[in-house]
Amino acid sequence: MRSEREMFDLILSTARQDERIRAVILNGSRANPDAPRDFFQDYDVQYLVREVASFTSDPDWIRRFGELMILQTPDAMGAAPPDPEAPFTYLMQFMDGNRIDLTLYPVARIAEFHRNNLGVLLLDKDGLFERIETTGERGGLQKPPTPKQFADCCNEFWWINPYVAKGLWRGEIVYARHMLDVVIREQLLKMLAWYVGVKFEYTRDPGKFGRHLQARLEPELWDLLLQTYASGDYAHTWAALFAAGELFRLTALQVAQACAFEYPLQDDERVSAHLRHVQALPRDARQMY
Repeated sequence: MRSEREMFDLILSTARQDERIRAVILNGSRANPDAPRDFFQDYDVQYLVREVASFTSDPDWIRRFGELMILQTPDAMGAAPPDPEAPFTYLMQFMDGNRIDLTLYPVARIAEFHRNNLGVLLLDKDGLFERIETTGERGGLQKPPTPKQFADCCNEFWWINPYVAKGLWRGEIVYARHMLDVVIREQLLKMLAWYVGVKFEYTRDPGKFGRHLQARLEPELWDLLLQTYASGDYAHTWAALFAAGELFRLTALQVAQACAFEYPLQDDERVSAHLRHVQALPRDARQMY
């Protein structure tokens, strides 16, 4: 596996030798001094280029970065051809384990360019940018919710719970698991992000898809979160649903108190009672109540 020094030398030497590339910015975890370090970290790089089309018209130009295991070009996916004047991204996983996520960004659209707060300016041939300071996690932290955001999250979480119960009673495990694992989990992770923000006064972040939650949550809350990941049977899915409700309640009450919001306790109590009722319903029941 090529070393970090070798990878940065390759990324920068490519930019220095190619007159079309005018600046290089490093984003992502390698630009974040607070991020844990390991060999899975990718190189999230932006090349500011005079134009994009001459790169995308040559499918072999990226071979200079190494032997590919697999490549994805998300901007070329779908029926419509990519806009030749828009940014274009190459997601490159190499055989030696390294990965580069490289975005070509046209200099002509620099007025629209939004620099990531974690970005590090590695090269600027034309003085396009002032020096970008590294700010650790604080640039992309979870912000406090607005009253409406908090209320909407609570409403969606408890609204979807009966869908899971309905699917489980009907024997529709795939449907029930989608509602639990996708829709409910989205709201749960949102609330956990706000909880982490409150707990650390918005100086720490849960990370992308909650990757740092184990380090941010108390052990009992982390254990409860793990319980929301069920196996494929009905009993475990019921248990995971109730664990999600308990974890949501515990953290939402803390967020509500810190932000002076009102938690919809009546919705919580009524829906939770309904879930327990549906769980106990016999399979040959003719009516719900």
